[in-house]
Amino acid sequence: MVEPKDSEKITKGKIDEAISVLKEQKPKEREDVSDREAVRKMRRYIEKLTSDKYGYTYDEVSEMLAGQGINLSGSRIKYLIGELRKSSRRQKKTSLGEDKNTSENPTTETQPAGKASSARV
Repeated sequence: MVEPKDSEKITKGKIDEAISVLKEQKPKEREDVSDREAVRKMRRYIEKLTSDKYGYTYDEVSEMLAGQGINLSGSRIKYLIGELRKSSRRQKKTSLGEDKNTSENPTTETQPAGKASSARV
């Protein structure tokens, strides 16, 4: 490739300054979020409305959201809520399983009766 004739020389100092500027940058705020992320953020409110106490259907929640410009079908909302529940159950099981393994099942070595240990104290 041919460089433009009027380009400046790039010095090590300029590179160091440019690196500093690039390092200081924060992530940009995204305007758009995925439908999964949107439902995750609204999950507790959706679950409250669709509970037996409130009695709304997912389709009714979908209509409420459509009024706010969020177009998700009732079945999509229901599916995403189910997926979020599954993933949170997996996380709870994993963390409980790790705690159980370390506290309830200490590893002990046992030797057959009558055999002397070869380890010296």
